[in-house]
Amino acid sequence: MTRTLTISSAQLNPIMGDIVGNCALIRAARKQAANVGADLLLTTELGVLGYPPEDLVLKPAAISACREAIEALARETNDGGPALVVGTPWMENGKLYNAALLLDNGKIAAAHYKVELPNYAVFDEKRVFAAGPSPTPIEFRGVKLGLPICEDIWLQDVPRALAAAGAEMLLCINGSPFRRDINQFREDAFATWHKDLKLPLVFVNQVGGQDELVFDGAGFSWDGNGKVVQRVPAFVPSFDTCVWTKSTHGWQGQSAAIEEPVAGLQADWQALCLGLGDYVNKNGFPGVVLGLSGGVDSALAAAIAVDALGPERVWCVMMPSQYTSQQSLDDAAHCAQLLGVRYDTISIAAAVQTYGAMLGPLFADTKPDTTEENLQSRVRAVTLMALSNKFGPMLLTTGNKSEMAVGYATLYGDMSGGYNALKDIYKTEVFALCDWRNQNFPAGTLGPRGMVVPQAIIDKPPSAELKPDQTDQDSLPPYVDLDAILHGLIEEEADAADIIARGFAPEVVRRVENLLYLAEYKRRQAPPGVKISRRNFGRDRRYPITNKFRDTPPRA
Repeated sequence: MTRTLTISSAQLNPIMGDIVGNCALIRAARKQAANVGADLLLTTELGVLGYPPEDLVLKPAAISACREAIEALARETNDGGPALVVGTPWMENGKLYNAALLLDNGKIAAAHYKVELPNYAVFDEKRVFAAGPSPTPIEFRGVKLGLPICEDIWLQDVPRALAAAGAEMLLCINGSPFRRDINQFREDAFATWHKDLKLPLVFVNQVGGQDELVFDGAGFSWDGNGKVVQRVPAFVPSFDTCVWTKSTHGWQGQSAAIEEPVAGLQADWQALCLGLGDYVNKNGFPGVVLGLSGGVDSALAAAIAVDALGPERVWCVMMPSQYTSQQSLDDAAHCAQLLGVRYDTISIAAAVQTYGAMLGPLFADTKPDTTEENLQSRVRAVTLMALSNKFGPMLLTTGNKSEMAVGYATLYGDMSGGYNALKDIYKTEVFALCDWRNQNFPAGTLGPRGMVVPQAIIDKPPSAELKPDQTDQDSLPPYVDLDAILHGLIEEEADAADIIARGFAPEVVRRVENLLYLAEYKRRQAPPGVKISRRNFGRDRRYPITNKFRDTPPRA
């Protein structure tokens, strides 16, 4: 029996639908694996097409192109180099599977079809894939290997079936998206079966942004005792090799990479940058343009964009109205200077006056209200979209999760844009991220060291500056309270009565809940944004727009 097995792992960042480009990534990784004498190279779930492909796999041409690409890769393994485990959609006997295929000696040597198809939160694989049969190990170089795919190891049935059938090691390819504390979730889930089965596990995960999702990579290997013998960097493509040796104590692994896990605000920041950067780059935009108001949200969005794309690809525009304070003008200019971005000022006063004159005859017998306030926001959106259309940068919108939750945003105004890096970030988290970035310089960052958001912006009361002396807290509860209530309603799906029991005023909870439901129609029209939390707006949380339900507790 083989006593040593050298396994390389390629943490790849595919582009959805770029089958030629994705296979080029696989070929380059296989060349690296050959150079280090690897027996086998593991790649990522559905890596030939990209993950998650959604309804793209219902396109027969896409499935045919994947099969042709796999057959070409298989033929190339006849060169005596490493075998390949690749992920691809695969049609077999009229059924479409999420497959892990072993390519070796010039052919497709074995296959595992994903058994556990996730159908919750951001996943809906049961819509498009058939579940595979009960799995059995494959034999490779005299070793029995299990090839589970992602969700297969989150539940216990597949690992236990593979162990019962004689698997000596599990090699798992993944498209496991990032969310806060995901490393702990993974370890807790896998430990439920690992402590009994004591099978070595190699976990290889996709990295990169795909629309709203970010994949953190963070691949690792455990030996049979649960000891970490390999951990590759998070949030960047990587390649590493682990040499597995069998002794009387079982399979033991040695790897060059044992990186520290990334968590907390650092993980949030890297995910935000990766998600935005990949969305811009994979969709071919030359950069981004955004309104820089002198407020904390636009300052944070600009800082993320600079770290993701570099200052030369970020264009900030201040658009003052008659209500814009001198402090906001100074703060925006200071922020742009710290970030090193292009900065222009375009006054919207004349356009707002023109709209006022145009609508004056119809508005003559009415009092000014949010209509006039929203006109300012919509003029700014038209201005930024004109710059985007003329010069090509994508318009980056800057609203946070708290605002999106309660509708404190103007439809076709400040909600306009192609992408929103702050969509899943509550207002209190906005402040925390600004403080964190001012004190830290993450690896791979393209922005400057040191302070990037002026302290004056962080310290001043948030305001939309759409009327005299306006602050957000004029019409919203303090953000500390608002965010706590929203977290209960959104992330926890808690009853209003339970949230009131935590010490919040009943009338405040009722009002926030009502605003949350009423703003659903706005969120349906909002641009996509990076998913950070366990429950984001969009893929995770989809409420009906027409909805009269209210969880109204008895009045005290």
